[in-house]
Amino acid sequence: MRVCVTGSIATDHLMTFPGRFSDSIVADRLDRISLSFLVDDLDVRRGGVAANVAFGMGVLGLNPVLVAAVGVDFSDYRSWLDRHGVDTLSVHVSDVRHTARFVCTTDSEQCQIASFYPGAMSEARDIELGPVIERLGGLDLVLIGANDPGAMARHTDECRYRGIPFIADPSQQLALLDGDAIKQLIDGAAYLFSNDYEAGLIQQKTGWSAEDILGRVGVRVTTLGKKGARIESQGAEPIEVGCPPEELKADPTGVGDAFRAGFVAGLSWGMPLDRCAQLGSMLATYVIETVGTQEYDVAQRHFLQRFAAAYGDDAAADIAAHIRCPRP
Repeated sequence: MRVCVTGSIATDHLMTFPGRFSDSIVADRLDRISLSFLVDDLDVRRGGVAANVAFGMGVLGLNPVLVAAVGVDFSDYRSWLDRHGVDTLSVHVSDVRHTARFVCTTDSEQCQIASFYPGAMSEARDIELGPVIERLGGLDLVLIGANDPGAMARHTDECRYRGIPFIADPSQQLALLDGDAIKQLIDGAAYLFSNDYEAGLIQQKTGWSAEDILGRVGVRVTTLGKKGARIESQGAEPIEVGCPPEELKADPTGVGDAFRAGFVAGLSWGMPLDRCAQLGSMLATYVIETVGTQEYDVAQRHFLQRFAAAYGDDAAADIAAHIRCPRP
């Protein structure tokens, strides 16, 4: 299956301030606030929902096509993704803007001051899927993740026009989008992904009930945090899939992206929906055990052993013929 992943690519710059922001704030001078903090460290991480999803698929042995917009500073990041099985030939490189950047400082009370620079991501709206289709000889599935809103709308409309099944995954952009824009992104999707909070937000903003939404998409996949995931489709009983036990809890950032990567990998292998969700949950567990969204390492035998322990030997046997991790 030829899978295209669209959405954001970003670099996260994470800093830690050993004191408290509140100690430096003068309450009656907030209208002219001017602050500078000496931080302890700087942690630079690769991120962006599309890159995270594509990386996870590559780790499992697939070759997803990444479609996004970046700056000229993307070369090292591109090399990293290429080494992990991601096709980056359709990534647009801006001549004038840097790759999107998230800059965040966290104090000793876990309060944060952060900025997000969209940068080259704003040029994603200029990307057409036609040349990607021509280069690959077709596409079987397109994941439309959080991105420049114009890009999300364009990719969705083009999938409808070309008859390509698509996954609607607006996630972080739901807070920005109004009801009509959300309707445009999800109506007719083969799959709709969200977490349980986002599911409620979709209903609130669109005015559609859960039944209305289910009637407008093929399959609705809702992640439920530590409770796992729920999969719904018309005329079928909901499927509930639990999470495997984690060996440790390090950082939850990127867990949802890893779930999507595993789920889409299962779809590409022709797995049933419950098995797809199990794959997603297992890969998400690897992410929560590491700091960073693309810092986990998957060894094939270890992955299959953990999968069997969580979901049974038959489940592990089903995926064993397909999964091709870089390490045995």
